[in-house]
Amino acid sequence: MSEQKTILLTGAAGFIGFHTAKALLERGDKVIGIDNLNDYYDPSLKLSRLEILTKHPGFVFHRQNIEDSIQIEQARIDTICHLAAQAGVRYSIENPLTYEKSNMLGTLNMLEFARNRSIRSVVFASSSSVYGNSKEIPFKETEKLDEPISLYAATKKANELYFHVYNHLFNINSIGLRFFTVYGPWGRPDMAYFKFTNSILKGKPIDVYNNGEMKRDFTYIDDIVCGVVTSIDLVTTKTKNNDNIYEIMNLGRGEPVNLMDFISEIENSIGRHAIRQMKPMQQGDVNQTYSDTTKAKALLGYEPKTSIKQGISRFVEWYKEYYEVK
Repeated sequence: MSEQKTILLTGAAGFIGFHTAKALLERGDKVIGIDNLNDYYDPSLKLSRLEILTKHPGFVFHRQNIEDSIQIEQARIDTICHLAAQAGVRYSIENPLTYEKSNMLGTLNMLEFARNRSIRSVVFASSSSVYGNSKEIPFKETEKLDEPISLYAATKKANELYFHVYNHLFNINSIGLRFFTVYGPWGRPDMAYFKFTNSILKGKPIDVYNNGEMKRDFTYIDDIVCGVVTSIDLVTTKTKNNDNIYEIMNLGRGEPVNLMDFISEIENSIGRHAIRQMKPMQQGDVNQTYSDTTKAKALLGYEPKTSIKQGISRFVEWYKEYYEVK
């Protein structure tokens, strides 16, 4: 087991934040969680996640908006894991100022908190959305990215630049992780797989965009969490050794799946066919995502293990239990 750390984790009641906090607590770390519990999706799901976390004696929760000045009394914080953000590509088209506040100002506040408290280790969430409709397949971290196609993607790319600046000016070591379509139990209700499952179980039609002609590098939550936790260990160790580190890494499965095949997997797991409504491509959506995980494998030993069949089966099982589906 690694040496016990105290980690400030923003977005602790969110999907990835909850699973990351749980993994850290279970291995013996202390976690100070921040979340504003907003109503972008059903807050009761966030409260259910928090209920699980608060059973751990090493967990402390603060309900705060990161776009306000971050107030934490805890004397010693080893590392920050910054996962809080306003998520969703489509929502950013209708609510742009929400993204400016949460993703831009919120991240800047968090960086200023780190600087003022002399916290020099940070892991932060970026997104595969930064690649837009890149023609370079698979997506590599070395690619020059200056053509985002959604405001959400633009804020995530800006966050990467913020961290680069703070690394250069104030020696704040950081690892940014570009997540690729994360799914699994306790997931976000605004995600397609969640909506598909809900509608299929209720016998309602599902909306299939771009006539199903899309590919996504679906990545199971447990594989993502392994990458996040290992990144926390790496950046903390580098800081203790007085090394400088600023790295951006893809965390995906590295095996894109056709959307129609993904839907078929959900159908198989539920045992019922979907009523499919074919729709055109939505604004801000990309045709495909495909991660090159060579760098994460080299630096983190990252090796995703969960197949789509396993992952979907676990999600559907959780969904039925949580929502008491007979």
